[in-house]
Amino acid sequence: MPFGISIPELLILLVVLLLVFGAKRLPEMGRSLGKGMREFKDSVTGADEAMATTPMDQVPHELPPELPSAPEPRAEPRSEAEDAERETVR
Repeated sequence: MPFGISIPELLILLVVLLLVFGAKRLPEMGRSLGKGMREFKDSVTGADEAMATTPMDQVPHELPPELPSAPEPRAEPRSEAEDAERETVR
């Protein structure tokens, strides 16, 4: 059995549920649980089907605007004094 529940344990669980909720309320709970699960399944599969069947003419074809590229840094000309200073620092 699933979840490691044997037949006797399942019967005990059903008897306890019957005592707690009553014979009239138990079938109503089962129906509402089944209906909720079915609606959830339909909503999940319905979303996938809706996306798969979208016509291409309804899909937006516009691309987002491109951002301007950053200007490349310019190399400033160095003076001979700066070059000499760098040589002495090394």
